[in-house]
Amino acid sequence: MTTILRLPGTDPAELTVPDLLLRNAQDHGDLPALSWRAEEDDAASGTTLTWGEARHRVAELAAGYTALGVRAGDHVLLTMADRPEHWLSDLALVHLGAVPVSVYRTAAPEQLAHIARHSAARFAVAGTGAEAARWEPLLGQGDAPLERLVVADQGPGGPHTPFAALARPYERAVFEKTWRAVRASDPVTVVYTSGTTGDPKGVVISHRNVVLNALALDRITALPDHVEHLSYLPFAHIAERMLGIYLPVFRAGHVHLCPDPARVAVRARELRPAQFFGVPRIWEKLAAGLRTAMDGLPEERRAAVEEASRTARTHVGCRERGERPSAELEDAYGRARAVLEPVLALVGLDRLVWAASASAPMPLDVTRFWAGFGIVIMDAWGLTETTGVVTSNGHGAFRLGSVGRPLEGLEVRTAPDGEIEVRGPTLFEGYLRGDGSVEPGTDAEGWFATGDVGRLDEDGYLWVTDRKKELIVTSTGENVPPARVENALKEHPLVGQALVHGDGRPYLVAVLVLDTEEAVAWAARRGLEAGPGELAGHPEVRAEVGRAVAAANARLGRTERVGAHRLLGGEWGPESGELTPSLKLRRAVVRAKFAREIDALYD
Repeated sequence: MTTILRLPGTDPAELTVPDLLLRNAQDHGDLPALSWRAEEDDAASGTTLTWGEARHRVAELAAGYTALGVRAGDHVLLTMADRPEHWLSDLALVHLGAVPVSVYRTAAPEQLAHIARHSAARFAVAGTGAEAARWEPLLGQGDAPLERLVVADQGPGGPHTPFAALARPYERAVFEKTWRAVRASDPVTVVYTSGTTGDPKGVVISHRNVVLNALALDRITALPDHVEHLSYLPFAHIAERMLGIYLPVFRAGHVHLCPDPARVAVRARELRPAQFFGVPRIWEKLAAGLRTAMDGLPEERRAAVEEASRTARTHVGCRERGERPSAELEDAYGRARAVLEPVLALVGLDRLVWAASASAPMPLDVTRFWAGFGIVIMDAWGLTETTGVVTSNGHGAFRLGSVGRPLEGLEVRTAPDGEIEVRGPTLFEGYLRGDGSVEPGTDAEGWFATGDVGRLDEDGYLWVTDRKKELIVTSTGENVPPARVENALKEHPLVGQALVHGDGRPYLVAVLVLDTEEAVAWAARRGLEAGPGELAGHPEVRAEVGRAVAAANARLGRTERVGAHRLLGGEWGPESGELTPSLKLRRAVVRAKFAREIDALYD
């Protein structure tokens, strides 16, 4: 747990985010709070705000938003990358009792229209002119109350309010009186779901929800005081809201903004963070980068790394079983770390003390790869409606492949059909209705049905199988969790992404995508003459992927085996629509986009 925390008041359940920001300015005012770069590729252009300066900026922005017409209870839409205007605006708005609503920059126009109308937002704040242009058709519409746009990167003479003109001098007494009227039960944000099965739902989350979740998370971690966090996921996702805004405010940490997720590996190498959160796809890409770096090592050194990795896995396995490593193993592990840390430095993870993942099932081979470097990825599980994490592994107790045990104060159970249900104080307030009221999301006893399927083992660890709505039901009536099969296929480094299909069919088929970085390195080692765009069609690559499918089938049950597959080039991403902004697979999109290829696998 963070040792420097002073929680204002006597009851954490009554704290608000403004309470904590004041504490940071008073106790840690000279320490760094927020860092960013004017140009992402210019290391010399960095800017840092201390906690004292950050609170001053927040107060100035609060005055500016008040002058704009924002009032307590208003929803304000924020469509920006991870940039200071978003982070500071978010905190300024909650000091007014207003409700920031972050919206994915990749949201479809109909989703933007639904969110604007459903939230009854009168104001939207955009990062760029292109982002603002997506909101412009809704300005002044009778069924959408949107009145004004604020734009951060607006050219001279632009039609909307420039963000730079927003901040203004403030009256201290007015600012202090305004935020002190905010209550712990008030909304701190509304997070809209992805809307993959219908219109996005507005999940109402309170100050109490985020403070109690931050407290529970802090109790299971052992991090340096004022720990740094690399923020790169969208703030429209609950994970980055907790990790990039609320937890740093709670811990008086230091946020480094990375507006371009494609540069997260570069920034990690520069920052060398003590903690790092990555969705499974990020850990897969970092592993691919590390494998590529190891390929360039001299053979003798590579052999030493492989030997050290075996020792590290033995050490991790001992801890996983709850055993105390012997003195001999500790000595051997110390020597192994001396070999492994210079290699980890190649990807900026040599100072890592807390590695975490969530959002989707983590492939076990990726977990084992990192265990070979002494890094235990503490897999966690939660949803937007649970304010993020419900269960998590921790250094004192973990099971690789599970998502850990419930945080303090939370209860988890499974229904007869395997659906996971949750109860506790960090559950959301409910779903926002179009009239501004809130619809409860739990049953009469306070249980929330999550839509995820899994099991609790005898030691209380939760094992998540899949989303209930994503289970494949074959023509023979068998229920198959696709994520388990897809992760088995991705255990081969060449397979970067996979989608398994089989609803109403006699057997499963898979559409596979090469991991470009791994494929290029694999081809170079074998002297194949093919460019990155040609590798998916190369006979040797296709044969190797065929062997990977056969190896996966050998580990899977009869109903889980893949009967046919198709290998594609070109990785899937949020821009092309196959992944969500948080890098989760959009199954419906992939099935529709590659329907012809999938159908052909059954011919």
